[in-house]
Amino acid sequence: MSLPQFSFIWPSILAVLALLLLLSGIDDLIPVIICVKHWLKTRKPSGSAILQELLKAERRIAIFVPCWKESEVIGNMVRHNMAAICYSNFDFFLGAYPNDEPTLRAADRLAESFRNVHVAGCPHPGPTSKADCLNWIYQRMLLYEEEHGVYFDTIVLHDAEDLIHPEALAVINRERSRYAMVQMPVLPLATSLKDFTHGIYCDEFAEFQIIDMAARQFSGSFIPSNGVGTGFAREILEELARERGNRVFDPASLTEDYEIGLHVHQCGYRQLFSPLKCSDKGWIATREYFPRKIRSAIRQRTRWVTGIALQCWERSGWRGSWRTRYWFWRDRKGLLSNPLTFVTNLVFIIGATDWVASITEQRPWQFAIANPRIVALCAATLALQSLRIAIRMICVGRIFDYVFALAVPARMFHGNMINCAASFAAMCRYASARLHGRPLVWIKTEHSYPSRDALLMHRRELADVLVSSGYLTEQLRLQVQAEMRPGDDLGDFLLANNIISDDDLCKAISLQSGVPAARIEPRHVRKGVVRSLPAHVERRFGIVPFELQDGRLFVAGSRVPPLNLFEELKNFTRLPVEFQLVTRRNYEELRKLL
Repeated sequence: MSLPQFSFIWPSILAVLALLLLLSGIDDLIPVIICVKHWLKTRKPSGSAILQELLKAERRIAIFVPCWKESEVIGNMVRHNMAAICYSNFDFFLGAYPNDEPTLRAADRLAESFRNVHVAGCPHPGPTSKADCLNWIYQRMLLYEEEHGVYFDTIVLHDAEDLIHPEALAVINRERSRYAMVQMPVLPLATSLKDFTHGIYCDEFAEFQIIDMAARQFSGSFIPSNGVGTGFAREILEELARERGNRVFDPASLTEDYEIGLHVHQCGYRQLFSPLKCSDKGWIATREYFPRKIRSAIRQRTRWVTGIALQCWERSGWRGSWRTRYWFWRDRKGLLSNPLTFVTNLVFIIGATDWVASITEQRPWQFAIANPRIVALCAATLALQSLRIAIRMICVGRIFDYVFALAVPARMFHGNMINCAASFAAMCRYASARLHGRPLVWIKTEHSYPSRDALLMHRRELADVLVSSGYLTEQLRLQVQAEMRPGDDLGDFLLANNIISDDDLCKAISLQSGVPAARIEPRHVRKGVVRSLPAHVERRFGIVPFELQDGRLFVAGSRVPPLNLFEELKNFTRLPVEFQLVTRRNYEELRKLL
């Protein structure tokens, strides 16, 4: 294209881009306006005595965790959350496939260690869809109820990498007195600035949880389930089972969580997005790590766009009230806005590069515009986009920190590239599936679980666990704390004074720390294994090797290992190391094998 031709059509191209961005920016301000209007009109509610009393009546909660190739994370997930959750009346149901033996073995070990962990085996090979796995978990729960004469009032969905806040189940339990569906906030765990891809999740989720989800609640529209941290009243799932031939979650749906939230609203049930609040253990929200690599992020977002924007559009159309249709538009507009923003960013980079070159070469800028109306339109668009960036930075700064928020503008460019690639991939994948008559299948996202030092904030004190588990009374706890001297170890004091048994103390420490506990029979331990680490390692860390299994070295100790143990052990073995908590008596028996 010659320069005169470009100069002729460029103003029209710019005007169209600016107008579309302006309209999209105005649309993005609507949720902000809804929230501000609500916050100005509504005073902070005061807690009632009735609700405080409801906190004491714990409904029985079933936590559904669908798994596909989650052997690396499911053990840490269950053990940590068992240790951290400040709620006693709940059970984990772990869904696994027969052709995923590592995950099945990990789930079976957890079921052996904890009485309230149960394995729900899918009868056919995976992966199918998350919804299909959830259906088999539901069937396993029904069977468990039959066998044990219990009834689960509330079902909560979680993923295998979730960090459940200690107070989350109590909040769901409390709000279930008024709402049939309760959605807890979901936030990424904080990472360093160098984790640029993970940072876009931090940015987007901060804005989405503070503004968009709250605006849905205030506008009276449907609350989509985020797939994790969602509590459902049992009657909802029973109604879905009757309507769908015992298939509670639609196996053909890639985003069954989003669709079930829509269904709950359409059936007239009350929904709640629990507002984001901070406690002494951090934000009351489900936390997790999201993909840190560009390819993984695109894969995950491709599934989101395919399920929410395309598949739900096909299945639900634009039916519903004007509020519902507006939020349909908000959820689907990315199909247009992501490519549009990518083109705009590309034009901006090319234009800025040419502007610098024009100054250097002392020539006119090729992208200059003389039309005052187009200049005013561009100025309005720039102002609106700057306001939106500022709002996102405030949201990010509130949840993470304001130093991290300074990189929001740069991450928005990076995020748009990923979102645009995911939108195109979703459209191609969806079109290909429909053209060839193939079902859309579950796209696996690689998961990682937080390191132990990132989990310590959620740990309960050992004394709290001893009381809540019935090993100590509150009165005895106060008496023990009064008699202990500064620096005394609580476990040592309880054993020395015969207040608690060695076995019970081991179980309580396991529950408090999230470290699995077991009894190791010394006669089954091979001498070659027990001597596989130098003797000074036992003296320094208080551990004894006892088993080699599946390419892993299992070590036992009577105390929770220090944070640097596994890093230090890399100097002595190349095998992955797993720790097993044992009683002090059992540990002394193992030591004698040395």
